[in-house]
Amino acid sequence: MTAPWWREAVTYEAYVRSFADGDGDGLGDLPGLRGRLPYLASLGVDALWITPFYPSPDHDAGYDVTDHRDVDPRLGTLADADGVIADAHRLGLRVVVDLVLNHVSSAHPWFVAARAAGPGAPERARFHVRPGRGPDGATPPTNWPSIFGGPAWTPFGDGEWYLHLFDREQPDLRHEHPEVAADALATLRFWLDRGVDGVRFDAAGSLSKDPAYPDLPDGWRPGDPAPYSDRDEVHEIYRRWARVLASYPGDRLGVAETWGGPDVLAPYLRPDELGQAFAMDPLYWPLRAQPWREGVDALLAATGRHGRLPTWVHGSHDVRRAADRWGPDGARAVLLLMLALPGAVYLYAGDELGLPEVALADEEIRDPVFRRSGGADRGRDGARVPLPWTDGPAPYGFGPDGATPWLPQPAGWGARSVARQSDDPASPLAVTRAALALRGAWWRGRPEELTWRDAPADCLAFRRGQHGPTCLVNFGDAPVDWRPYGRRLLLASAPATAEKLPARATAWLA
Repeated sequence: MTAPWWREAVTYEAYVRSFADGDGDGLGDLPGLRGRLPYLASLGVDALWITPFYPSPDHDAGYDVTDHRDVDPRLGTLADADGVIADAHRLGLRVVVDLVLNHVSSAHPWFVAARAAGPGAPERARFHVRPGRGPDGATPPTNWPSIFGGPAWTPFGDGEWYLHLFDREQPDLRHEHPEVAADALATLRFWLDRGVDGVRFDAAGSLSKDPAYPDLPDGWRPGDPAPYSDRDEVHEIYRRWARVLASYPGDRLGVAETWGGPDVLAPYLRPDELGQAFAMDPLYWPLRAQPWREGVDALLAATGRHGRLPTWVHGSHDVRRAADRWGPDGARAVLLLMLALPGAVYLYAGDELGLPEVALADEEIRDPVFRRSGGADRGRDGARVPLPWTDGPAPYGFGPDGATPWLPQPAGWGARSVARQSDDPASPLAVTRAALALRGAWWRGRPEELTWRDAPADCLAFRRGQHGPTCLVNFGDAPVDWRPYGRRLLLASAPATAEKLPARATAWLA
């Protein structure tokens, strides 16, 4: 049987608000994205993931949605969305859209009605609503924290409180409610009918909460099991949605945004559920051989039990830039490592340019995480600064000259631009393009079992199967001799000599 297109695909995440501004209002949009699709085709990726472009008050950069089946007028129209899908398909790119079904905006008609209704009203049954504790209901129903900081409950002011695992402007939906379940199915079908090739399910593990709403135990810490995350009941929702995906032609993809180790993500990959689930743990693995070898083995084993492969996430709009987490050299080394491993890879817009995390002033930060944490968490905007396409002047090709981007670009941003790097054969962009071009010939479709080879201290070396190329990763601080692993150097993430691979670099060897 032919493997589905997504099994080892490389998908590029276009954070739409920061990708390309077509109308000069400072906000990236669908016409801007459409105009830059040839760049993605030339880069060599297989698919495009577009972050939310739905109508939204923008309390959380579009992840607070008022209508899942329309386009925010600031970002375009439904005709623009259709144009992006059609042009991407003509260029050989698949399209994945982002569905935010755990919650809605506080401006959504359902929640406006719930707020106006009294305690116990049916309009509130679509949401997680509980009476407050204490004689006057002034204490939150549980001690659950918001992922964005502060409590996960906000009062209506009449003795009842509503749950929001994220910002207070993002009330969580009850998927047990028949109207909520039916609306989610209608949204899924709406975008599949428009021709999208896949759907990323935002906050995938949060759709089901313990109906008893128990308090978290003393000593609970983020990452510990919680009564509102990755519950057994959530998988019935994905089985239902998977049946819809399977009813359409073309191997339509469902991918879960999961956070956690192999035991957390693997259940989403059962044969009657989804094709991919994000492996986020590698984002935080240090540049050392042992955690990577043990982690790779664990993920291959966990996903392989269900006939799936890992979905390697190199970066995203929710974490610091790869060049900040691993250093510029390390980020390129990890990308080549991930591209050689069995599975799919997600590449975040701008990481192919080696963009750094941008330090923003307090007054420039839009992320609600910053506000809800009292400034203790700087939030995610440092990785969301609009892309530089040209040398200059500002906004460096992100939009028309003179337009002011929604987040400020640093001075000299054009030195890291697509235009500047396209002429430099040693640039991060050139390395990424070369790796994506070579991956199809040397790694994709190879046996899915790893054969580990002996390697120097703090290095990894493996083949896929018994034959074929070797991937050599040097996590150490000194160069290593690559010649024992191949007679020909296909590609290296940093300049290598005829004998040595430098520190914090990866080589592909034939």
